[in-house]
Amino acid sequence: MISLKNVLLAIAGTLFAALSWGQAQEGGGRAAGEVPTKLGEPAPAHELGGPWMLRATPENRTFYLFTFSKDGPEMTPWGQEKFKQAKASNTGAYSLDTTNDPVLTHCAPPGTPRVYFHPYPFEFIQTPKFTLMIFEYDHTIRRIYTDGRPLPTDPDLTWMGTSVGHWESDHVFVVDTVGLNERTWIDRAGHPHSDQLHVTERFNRVDKGHLQIEITMTDPKAFVKPWKSSIFNAEERPKWELGEISCSGDYLDFSKFEK
Repeated sequence: MISLKNVLLAIAGTLFAALSWGQAQEGGGRAAGEVPTKLGEPAPAHELGGPWMLRATPENRTFYLFTFSKDGPEMTPWGQEKFKQAKASNTGAYSLDTTNDPVLTHCAPPGTPRVYFHPYPFEFIQTPKFTLMIFEYDHTIRRIYTDGRPLPTDPDLTWMGTSVGHWESDHVFVVDTVGLNERTWIDRAGHPHSDQLHVTERFNRVDKGHLQIEITMTDPKAFVKPWKSSIFNAEERPKWELGEISCSGDYLDFSKFEK
């Protein structure tokens, strides 16, 4: 009998091996060395496109798989105490058997903005009233309202939060998110957040094939001041189609992970 724990550990062990290629399919397979869209080709106005795949840069190569900046946030006493309780596995201090990472131990949704640390592609589907952000990992979907509504003042608390977006310019899309429950870590390093977290994302489509993402996390209960990420870079993969990555692990042969 294969236990849930073994399933989750198997997923954790294979998740980050997928960074260079993901699981999306193009006619039954994906070429790891696919040439990105020509650099410098102008992007159409008010179009987010995709699918997109995050890529490392010289500036963030050492941390972009698990946190938002080289130096972590300045935390309040509440935040520091919560951070001490985290047993993150990505630094090597804890193993997959001893971590208390909710994503790895309970198959919990990653939440916003931790979802970016799952190295699989994502895409945008735009409609007149909202934009869907679809992640290959675990069929995660965000609904970003673009109909002019304000952020709710008393939102329901959910894994991915309530998001509203607007175009700041032809190529810069700004998204604000509130209403995030406290059951997620904000990154893979174990930094905490409270239900007061307000996430602001700036998607800058610098040209047709490249998207820059900058994230600001404001949480007066957890952070002394807003935590601003480094700039994350994504490359468009227009020939890719999102595949299926399920936290249930039913796409894996678990027998190979049994000891």
